[in-house]
Amino acid sequence: MTLQDAHATADLAATDDIGWAVRLLAATPTHEHRDPELLRHWARTADAFGAALAPVACSARIVESDGGLAHGLLARYTSRPPTVELFTDTIALAERVVDARGWRAWYPAGSVRAAALAHEAVHAHLHHGPARAALKRALGHHALRLGRLRVPGHVAGAEEVAAHAYARTVCGLGRSPLLLTAALATEAGTGNLPSSARDARREN
Repeated sequence: MTLQDAHATADLAATDDIGWAVRLLAATPTHEHRDPELLRHWARTADAFGAALAPVACSARIVESDGGLAHGLLARYTSRPPTVELFTDTIALAERVVDARGWRAWYPAGSVRAAALAHEAVHAHLHHGPARAALKRALGHHALRLGRLRVPGHVAGAEEVAAHAYARTVCGLGRSPLLLTAALATEAGTGNLPSSARDARREN
């Protein structure tokens, strides 16, 4: 590892998991002019919510394919039929990045694939179950207020933060997968979080 590589590694790892979650939210459309403290509150709330979720069994069909690097994806979930697609080329690159940056203690061998699967499984859980409404209530954002009536609003990116926190917890990772996605973005020379960190799932 060169001195430049060591400096880049230190810079990425110096931002904690909540810091990466705040960056994800700040980069999400509709949040461009949000108060940074509000974004940090949402990031902490979504992270705590995801970390506290009970383990979710993946009932979707699991397929593995190549071509994730071309789209900046580790994995994606599609609903018709329920399928989790894991991209082996991106997962392999992520494992190499972990070794190159000396992060193996945080991301044990095989944990990238496990975390990607857990991440997509909990997205399906949040999309189809009551947990989604519970997350909205926890965030405390209101789309409508009429007297005492409060309609919980959607916070774009919050489910993504919760899914990363869930994957970190159930897979026993030392750091959130968000750090790894940032490292993958640096590896690709984009400086941006991969599209999977912005919400790459599609509904067919």
